[in-house]
Amino acid sequence: MADPELVDVVVVGLGVGGEEVAGRLAEAGLSVVGVERDLVGGECPYWGCVPSKMMIRAANAIAEARRVDGLAGSAEVRPDWAPVARRIREEATDTWDDTVAVRRFTGKGGRFVRGTARLDGPGRVRVGERVFQARHGIVLGTGTRPSVPPVDGLADTPYWTNRQAIEVEELPESLLVLGGGAIGLELAQVFARFGVRGTVVEALDRVLAVEEPEASEVAAAALRADGVEIHTGVRAERVSHDGRGFTLRGADGAEFTAERLLVVTGRRAHLDELGLDTVGVDAGRRYLTVDDRLHVTEGIWAVGDVTGEGAFTHVAMYQAGIVVADVLDHARRAGAGADPSGTASATGGAAGATGAGGAARAVPRADYRALPRVTFTDPEVGAVGLTEHQARERGVNVQVGLARVPSSARGWIHKAGNEGFVKLVADADEGVLIGATSVGPAGGEVLSALVVAVHAAVPLARLRQMIYAYPTFHRAIEDALRDMS
Repeated sequence: MADPELVDVVVVGLGVGGEEVAGRLAEAGLSVVGVERDLVGGECPYWGCVPSKMMIRAANAIAEARRVDGLAGSAEVRPDWAPVARRIREEATDTWDDTVAVRRFTGKGGRFVRGTARLDGPGRVRVGERVFQARHGIVLGTGTRPSVPPVDGLADTPYWTNRQAIEVEELPESLLVLGGGAIGLELAQVFARFGVRGTVVEALDRVLAVEEPEASEVAAAALRADGVEIHTGVRAERVSHDGRGFTLRGADGAEFTAERLLVVTGRRAHLDELGLDTVGVDAGRRYLTVDDRLHVTEGIWAVGDVTGEGAFTHVAMYQAGIVVADVLDHARRAGAGADPSGTASATGGAAGATGAGGAARAVPRADYRALPRVTFTDPEVGAVGLTEHQARERGVNVQVGLARVPSSARGWIHKAGNEGFVKLVADADEGVLIGATSVGPAGGEVLSALVVAVHAAVPLARLRQMIYAYPTFHRAIEDALRDMS
């Protein structure tokens, strides 16, 4: 067996968070090995955020063209999936080739290894026959994979996950979506606007069950208006495929058929593959347990979806900043010095963890109180912090305000496609917002003001004294504050 190769840091998994950590540590002068078995960049640029939003942009353009009638004359719309598929291949994914991403990382000074990595004891990572010993730690960014429910017969069928749905070049005539969360609704609406007959089946009593009930109602109504059937409270019991199409049978005896079946019932980390037992970490959990500096255990950090803090690119990037600062601080405390040029030494310098005069900067700690999330249906569903139900469960003295977008000035002007609302959830005792939901034509953009309010604990009295531009969608925040008072 070959002797271990001594390096500063090994990053296992170069998804959004892992690539950010590895690249920034390499730029700081550490010797960094990045290991990835699939595509550098992970789910987001190849099968998630980027290509799916290209699909959504195209589908929304179709919807807007159909809204010309009654607003600006008439329009004839002939959907064509070919330019959408071509844009995903050429602009988003390079036909699912990560050559550019690999070069981006190695151009920063990192060493790239393609393969499956496993922990092999404290500070050690094995990739095939190669073993790396990390002086300053290991970062795990292995992400998640679709969690497929144990429905009788499902595993023996050619069902889709989000990956096949994103890669599709010819649309089916009909699509059955198992799962009424954000991904399921986004894709169901996209395909419906391109003429695919869609059906969503959800086991819970409403779609978007993690959001406010009012958001579930608006989203469901929007999809039904696009021709999508929505069935909630249906637990899938059996799935079959006859070579031409799928049949899904519910526990209540209901049956649903379609040419294709898309399964989007959540995601989970596969911790049993990481060799966590060699460092004394329990691999039986759904996600890795981390502290507020993303430590899994001494010398090991985790970043991104594998931490279970929300499968969002923005969370992975936020966590990456904390991990970079903490690893550099660890390297500095280990005694590695910065070279005179101001960059860290190749043996593990930590210039990036020091400020002017060499004083160490404090390592930030993760705070998810104001974690934003957006479901990119039309209308968009943006949310931050606690829902009303979550706040009441915690015993908060809750105060709620709600304003409907169609009743606002901009909503009334917007007319077609103006469904939505702003809902504010406040701690009445503290006089601050602890949660908010913004649903509407620009729900995700309006959310930004609410994220600031929750994050900074801006007093309600101060929010009421703000000037809200007229006529904007975000002016509905002022209406919701008025409703609250």
